[in-house]
Formats: sequence, C-alpha cells, structure tokens
Amino acid sequence: MTSRKIAVLVASAAIFLSAGIASAEEAYVAPVKDYLETNVKSWINDPVIIEAIKAQNAKNAALSQADVEALDQKWRAEVEGSDRAMIDGVLANPVSALLKAKQEASGGTITEVFVMDAKGLNVGQNDVTSDYWQGDEDKFQKSFGAGAGAIFVDEAEKDESTQILQSQASVTIVDETGAPIGAATIGINLDSL
Repeated sequence: MTSRKIAVLVASAAIFLSAGIASAEEAYVAPVKDYLETNVKSWINDPVIIEAIKAQNAKNAALSQADVEALDQKWRAEVEGSDRAMIDGVLANPVSALLKAKQEASGGTITEVFVMDAKGLNVGQNDVTSDYWQGDEDKFQKSFGAGAGAIFVDEAEKDESTQILQSQASVTIVDETGAPIGAATIGINLDSL
C-alpha cells in the first residue's frame, strides 16, 4: 500500500470516526498490524528482551504505586535537567541497544520503540521517552492489561515537528510459558507502509 493510499485512508477514517462510524479506523490499523506481524514479531520476544523484563519484574515486584510515581518524577526531572543517570542507565542497557538497532534497520518505518515491565516502567528504548511510567496510559493498559496476544493500535497522528503521520502500536510480551510479563510500543511511520 502506498503512503498516498494510507494518507487517504487515514483521512477517510478521521471523517468516518467524527461521524461516529468506528469501523473506518481499520483503514490504517490493518497495515500496522501486518507490519508488526511481518517485521516485528520475529524479534520482539528476543531472549535479551525477555530476560531483562523478567529481571526488572523481580526487582520491582515490591514497588508501591507511590514508589512507581516517584521513579517517574525522577525520570521527568532528568529529561529536563543535566543529571541523567537514570535515563543514561536505561539507554545504555542491552535491550535499548537491540531496540535502537531494530529502529535503525527499519528504514524509517519505526519511529520509536520501547519495552515496559509488568508495572509499565521502561525496560529499554531506542531514545528518551518523556516519562518512565507508561502504566497509566492506553498503550500499556490495552496491551499488557488485555493479556497474551493483545495488540493495541492507537490513533494516527501527525507529528508537528517531523510532519510524519504515525501511530503507536503496542503488544503484550509473554514469557516461554505464554504468561504476560510486559509490553512493547512501536511507533510506526504510516507514510512508509
């Protein structure tokens, strides 16, 4: 499907959605799901990712909601400040290196990618996210929160700075037994599908 066709489909979807016809959203959802199946499924359950999520889940098991929010506030402060020890630690880990390589190899189709643990806290990412805790957002709740096999494709949006039409697709990540352990969010450049 050409980027022009996708742009027309997304525009049509927006018109139909504003008119209350929800099925039109499938215009860009299907190509995004196809891309995930063809290009992401092969590496999203890489042992490096699975083991890192398991380790972080074990480390964070006793965190209270207040602890989670404090970590998120620390991350947000680092995004705005010069001391970036927490951010740099995540960006330097093996999961982040793998995700950055996959994003770069996508030829511009993947705009961002990050992996979350069972609490919705970042495990690894290709670049800095604005927050550390994704657990209060649809990307986590409609993937991990929906269980094994869940895929949530968010609304298509035009990024103001890059002018790229994109959507975030989130998938549940499972361990070797099929139990959900975390989730991943992949930003997809709809113009490149």
